[in-house]
Amino acid sequence: MFSLTGKVVIVSGASSGIGRAAARLFAEEGAKVIASARRKAELDALVAEIREAGGEAEALPGDVADEAHAAALVAHAIERFGGLYVAFNNAGIVGRMAPAPELDRADWEEVLNVNLTAAFLAAKHQIPAMLERGGGALIFTSSFVGHTVGMPGMTAYAAAKAGLVGLTQTLAAEHGPHGIRVNALLPGGTDTPAATFKTPEEWAFVEALHALKRVARPEEIARAALFLASDAATFVTGAAMLADGGVSINRT
Repeated sequence: MFSLTGKVVIVSGASSGIGRAAARLFAEEGAKVIASARRKAELDALVAEIREAGGEAEALPGDVADEAHAAALVAHAIERFGGLYVAFNNAGIVGRMAPAPELDRADWEEVLNVNLTAAFLAAKHQIPAMLERGGGALIFTSSFVGHTVGMPGMTAYAAAKAGLVGLTQTLAAEHGPHGIRVNALLPGGTDTPAATFKTPEEWAFVEALHALKRVARPEEIARAALFLASDAATFVTGAAMLADGGVSINRT
């Protein structure tokens, strides 16, 4: 039910954290993975691990906010593996954290470009490739921030992540008749190199926000992405699926 055998998958933000865990898991489930991120050395190491384990993967480093890279990823998937079935558009940044009056326009635009505009550019090129093969699954990594919770100092991040939910819903409505499912995955606090909580005090604070009183491992969020990518989710589209450890409902 969760198998991706023979299906071609793009994973962005694959050099670490959730993206890396997802690329490995998708490959374990039989997918042919095109891994994207800015850091070539980390991508090459990921691909080597996948191949050593018997999987198929290719690395294509680049900036997700660059439309040429979005187009190149799809072209590479078609040239190398014959098409595209799933895209896990996971790359993102937190950006500068500060109250809105203290943010420069450049701070705002950087976060919106990487977290939201890049998702639009990805979908713009991924959808035609999926249409050619009769359908597929798009997944965007959004957040509970800006959806169920307002976090001080995260103006741009919240706006971008909320925008991804709107993008998800519209694309799902537009392309559902063509067999393309589009969903947003909303993780809670996750133990990744990009996590903003570093000190023991910050870590304890973030853990306490969650009903489960802990943060997620990247592999746990990757399994939620696998569900959305797989045939287990054939009637799931337009969803903002929380995998947040209960941070959205917790008040203790």
